[in-house]
Amino acid sequence: MGRARKVYPSDVTEEEWWFVLPYLLLCREDAGQREHELRDVFDAVRYVARSGCSWRMIPSDLPP
Repeated sequence: MGRARKVYPSDVTEEEWWFVLPYLLLCREDAGQREHELRDVFDAVRYVARSGCSWRMIPSDLPP
């Protein structure tokens, strides 16, 4: 998967991603209401949880 953003220490690993993915799929990954990749959104949530920063302070290469 060619990801064009910076890798952060809080990013989910491949093993963790495949474990958590079934729990995150409340609707299909190609659903029309999704603007951002689910994995990028999950990584952004983990970034906020791990760093303790506010949502507005997350890096600009993560989903808003």
